[in-house]
Amino acid sequence: MALVGKRDGRNFGYGRQLSYAGPQALKEMFGGGHYGTVRAHCDRWQAFVKGCRSEQGPGINDARQIDRKVLADYAAHLRDIVKRGDLAVSTAQNRLSSVNRAMAALRGDQHVKLPSPSKALGMQRSGVRHSVPQGQDRRQVKQIVDVLCRDHQLRAAAIVLLARATGMRLREAILADLPRLSREANALGRINIQDGTKGGRNGASAPRWIAVDDHVRGALGFARQESPEDSRNLIAPHESYLNLLHEIIRPARDILHAHNLKGFHELRAAYACERYEQITHHRAPINGGQCYLVNRNLDREARRQISYELGHARIDVISAYIGGRT
Repeated sequence: MALVGKRDGRNFGYGRQLSYAGPQALKEMFGGGHYGTVRAHCDRWQAFVKGCRSEQGPGINDARQIDRKVLADYAAHLRDIVKRGDLAVSTAQNRLSSVNRAMAALRGDQHVKLPSPSKALGMQRSGVRHSVPQGQDRRQVKQIVDVLCRDHQLRAAAIVLLARATGMRLREAILADLPRLSREANALGRINIQDGTKGGRNGASAPRWIAVDDHVRGALGFARQESPEDSRNLIAPHESYLNLLHEIIRPARDILHAHNLKGFHELRAAYACERYEQITHHRAPINGGQCYLVNRNLDREARRQISYELGHARIDVISAYIGGRT
């Protein structure tokens, strides 16, 4: 951790290794909070450090040597990878944004940065999904759940089931009020996703009702069974959300990756594709469906409904889950 007056030292006082200094500066910048955000920035910073140390890179291990030219060269390197088809434009932009953030944390100023990652790449992200969502096959999901259970990762298995059955985000699945949702499922045949929602969109002003089927009932039943004693969700009274991410989610991701599932968010996209087919009786566009060409109004209505169920305010966001209008 840097000390006042020590920014003139190697890596601005954050340590001798560039790979160590960036994460330390980011953790200090965020005050020990925003774990997920910090981890994402750190992972992207490590990709930059790897490039700096490669044979084709500048051979830098001290952030004081990083200038705008180094950043511009890194942007050109990422642009080449994107053009080869080995990296998404969005991923490249995120990497550049994280390098900007890490440099600001290390330096304590904004003097060395790429003003616009998208302009530096010369490319715009489309916001439209181009890869078929993983996790659509429920046999694959069951196999992942079985492995998680075998490895005593029961709460992670519950999260997988909730995400696939309801389209919940990771945070929403972890913080879901399970007794309330179970009561709603039994009494109303639908559940209102309210806990852990993004951007404070909850309460009576932002209802988010999801129809209940056997998959939802099964996911809720399993989650309630694995909910810690004296807890209404999947966090034990003695632990924090951050602890759960460290101890449960991080090792579970390795199992997901080993079974061809990039992450929990893919299950949300799988849910969206399934709902599109249920509503329109056409496959989702990313799966080869052409409902938009047959019935544009039906396509729009499906997107509006799925946007509501996923907790988004705009229907155009749904293209990132089910594909564009083709």
